[in-house]
Amino acid sequence: MSENVKLPDGWKRVRLGEVIERIGDGGTPPRSDKTNFDGDIPWVVIEDIKKRIYDTKEKLTKKGLKHSNAKIWRKGSIILSFGATIGVVGIAEVDLATKQGIAGMELKNDEVFNLFLYFVLTTKKNELLRLANQTTILEVRPNVFVNKLSFLLPPLPEQRKIAEILETIDNAIEKTDAIIEKYKRIKQGLMQDLLTKGVVNEGEGESERWRLRDENIDKFKDSPLGRIPEEWEVVDVYGHVNLINGGTPSTARPEFWNGSIPWLSVEDFNIGKRWVFSSSKYITELGLKQSATKLLKKGMLIISARGTVGVLAQLGADMAFNQSCYGLDAKDKMKLSNDFLYYALKHFITSFLSLAYGNVFNTITRETFKEILIPLPPLPEQQRIASILSQIDEVIEKEQAYKEKLERIKKGLMEDLLTGKVRVNHLIEEEEK
Repeated sequence: MSENVKLPDGWKRVRLGEVIERIGDGGTPPRSDKTNFDGDIPWVVIEDIKKRIYDTKEKLTKKGLKHSNAKIWRKGSIILSFGATIGVVGIAEVDLATKQGIAGMELKNDEVFNLFLYFVLTTKKNELLRLANQTTILEVRPNVFVNKLSFLLPPLPEQRKIAEILETIDNAIEKTDAIIEKYKRIKQGLMQDLLTKGVVNEGEGESERWRLRDENIDKFKDSPLGRIPEEWEVVDVYGHVNLINGGTPSTARPEFWNGSIPWLSVEDFNIGKRWVFSSSKYITELGLKQSATKLLKKGMLIISARGTVGVLAQLGADMAFNQSCYGLDAKDKMKLSNDFLYYALKHFITSFLSLAYGNVFNTITRETFKEILIPLPPLPEQQRIASILSQIDEVIEKEQAYKEKLERIKKGLMEDLLTGKVRVNHLIEEEEK
């Protein structure tokens, strides 16, 4: 917002330094003296900065504090990183110290509410980065940003109400995050059980149900993957899938680009979801025909083979793809389901990655797939396993979509509330009645 724009009634534009009582950098005592650490003074490094900082991984002793440039910042202070990783902000919920490159700010509490300032500073990262780019080292010193950063400041009651509204949506986002993580843990445990024990259907009709196999009841055998059900096989991926190479149409031929065919790169499907439905770039029929790229069909798999190795997704539509990936499609659909293949590969991704090799880029080659072993249950059991896991994926993706919606709402609210475009005075007046 320009300095000349009319301000909302009762609001003023201030520099950050005008609402700060004390600001300073942190420090690190010599690590050669172990008595400087393992004390009871929380000491913030970049990984410790969260919205509310209650604890830290490392703590200083009083001696460590004395033998460094670190300072004690009172509970309620704003903590802001300004060196290397710039613009990460939090609120000290205990008295604490910080490492160098992380500033503490004690506020003029009659001027500014710390939670309101926290939300303001979360919008200032790009400004801080622009200030940092004017220096030879990627940092922006406190004496610079306190004078250069400015923002709109409403009266304290309005600050508190704005912070309360944004805090409410933050809490909803955090709760949704917790649900997502809970279901991810459930899925991980289920994948381990389903891909090593499998399921048995019992009963018929409405009384039909499934249970995990149990070595006390069912027959198991030793295998290269450990104990597995007796009727299962262990196979290498190479022998049971068609490996499809991708390619890139010439960027010097504009007639190859901006068509209707999605053209995938790893950035399009490295999104933590099973299905990929679209891409950032599209090619034409001519680009498809006159290049090395191939068209993968809906339901086939794609896996990244260079750079970011082992990212896996399943196609929700027909798509072409670049040469940094492989397409995978089960050779015999009566013996191996692509849906099951997705989960089997996803589960064994750790061993998959450990086989990747290369110097500049980690690389997966066709030979690598000969070393990747997966279990092969009978097809109906594969379908049951994939169905169970896909149900959990649907719950996770539903919660992820809800979280994304909340984040969009928060962004809009911040744009409206922190600029005074939408006022909260009527809410304050209603509470005072």
